Amino acid sequence: MAGTGVVAVLTGSYTPDTGGEGVGVTALRLTPGDGAPSVVDAVAASGASYLAAHPTLPVVYTTHESTAGAVSAFGLREGAAPVPLGAPLTSGGANPCHLTVHPGGEYLLTANYGTDTLPGTVAVHRLDADGRLVDLTDVVEHKGSGPVTGRQEGTHAHQVVVDPAGRYVLATDLGADTVFTYELDTDAGKLKLVSASQLRPGSGPRHLAFAPSGDLVISADELSSTVTCHRYDAETGTLHELSRVPATAVADIPNQPGGIVTSDCGRYVWVTNRGADTVAAFRITGAELAPLGEVPSGGSWPRGLTAAPGCLLVANQHSGTVAVLGVSGDGSLVEAGAAVVAVASVVCALAV
Repeated sequence: MAGTGVVAVLTGSYTPDTGGEGVGVTALRLTPGDGAPSVVDAVAASGASYLAAHPTLPVVYTTHESTAGAVSAFGLREGAAPVPLGAPLTSGGANPCHLTVHPGGEYLLTANYGTDTLPGTVAVHRLDADGRLVDLTDVVEHKGSGPVTGRQEGTHAHQVVVDPAGRYVLATDLGADTVFTYELDTDAGKLKLVSASQLRPGSGPRHLAFAPSGDLVISADELSSTVTCHRYDAETGTLHELSRVPATAVADIPNQPGGIVTSDCGRYVWVTNRGADTVAAFRITGAELAPLGEVPSGGSWPRGLTAAPGCLLVANQHSGTVAVLGVSGDGSLVEAGAAVVAVASVVCALAV
């Protein structure tokens, strides 16, 4: 994760109409190893809870997290906040909380968390040659539930990712303790269910992070406050639990893991802990996860975790801070210290 030079970073925040105090999308300038990022510019974007970049074009996408649910495309500008590329489109569900662009660059995939009464869904939007949103081509509805009262009466899609081979689309569902695996028809823009991996009951899988090799996938389990290593079967798109560990060593504090990132070398994984207010490091050895310690997150309620050259960026929602953590050669983390900048109600970051 070595790197030098100035890094452009975008952050997403909840806005007053979605229970926060932020502007929406904020542009930062970061020089790794040189202190706190600086705020460059901002653009209004209601409930911008997650950001994703197009694989080849200077375009980013954001969720607008509300019951109405929408997604937008923005064009990148050097040294400034991005500019909207057309009007938002419906996200295909309630409370969109994660999105990603399919590797071919022709489709946007969105996870809609849902509500107490509306199910979690995964939606597909077609993109044009310039990366603009064209239309909604498919919505699939999750089915299932889990044992945790108040959180798992119904489905809650929380993340949608594409496996390293680009073959399958995986969607985590916190409410159903399930990872649903789909094939995307890139002509029609339709999803076909291939398999459903039932994870440990009550675990509440939030986010997944693949090891670069593609044979392991690590889950941040929100409801059980654990981190689980799974074998990934690339032929069937299924997950098989191998080992798990507590997400934090901080005792007697209710904790919910949030963001998760694996290292480029595949030997380490890092997880944010909302409640303990730490970021924990783990070594991946074979099928086992070994704790390497944890450091303060640089704020309160660390939700988003993002890799940037030579560091990790932590979006601390309740304190409204983005912290820069150093990464040592052995995978352990270095506290942010003064490398913290204020961004109101920030929940995600993206190095662009």
